[in-house]
Amino acid sequence: MKASTRAGNNGGRDTVSRPDGTRPRDLPAVSPQTFRQTLGSHAAGVVVVTAHPGDVPVGVTATSFTSVSLDPPLVSFYIDARSGSWPGIRDSATFAINILDEGQRDLAARFATRGIDRFAAPTTWYPAPGGAPLLDGTVGHVLCRRHDLLAVGDHWLVVGRVIDAAVREEGRPLLYHRSRYGRFDA
Repeated sequence: MKASTRAGNNGGRDTVSRPDGTRPRDLPAVSPQTFRQTLGSHAAGVVVVTAHPGDVPVGVTATSFTSVSLDPPLVSFYIDARSGSWPGIRDSATFAINILDEGQRDLAARFATRGIDRFAAPTTWYPAPGGAPLLDGTVGHVLCRRHDLLAVGDHWLVVGRVIDAAVREEGRPLLYHRSRYGRFDA
């Protein structure tokens, strides 16, 4: 299907037209259930985003992590605006992306649970330069300086400039697919 761009009565912004002449704004809205179910069919890597804005470290499980740019080196993730970890991540100059190992399902679930001390035992970690927690046993980590923030719907897009990265060659990443954790078998 070929998409074309055409100007419309939309404040000067271009809209994408489909071959049948419909535009996205002409189509009915997708239901939240269908939206979740459809996107749940997309397998994603699992990370824990951590920061240490002051006295208490914060962290949250995410599957929206992606690379953005090689030059400069940028990565991004989305976080729910209502997340209890959001203020701490927002207020930190640095944060870490901890890429979880396939054996860290419990850790992923722990950092996705509200109302608990996510950094208490059995979680083990050490501070990176700048204080962001690096979790033990991960496949790797990406340490970032906050580069940009953008409110998008009910989430925030957080873009980080990579200042350090490390990978454990023998590690295998944890994946999330259809509301379940799993692994990649090649």
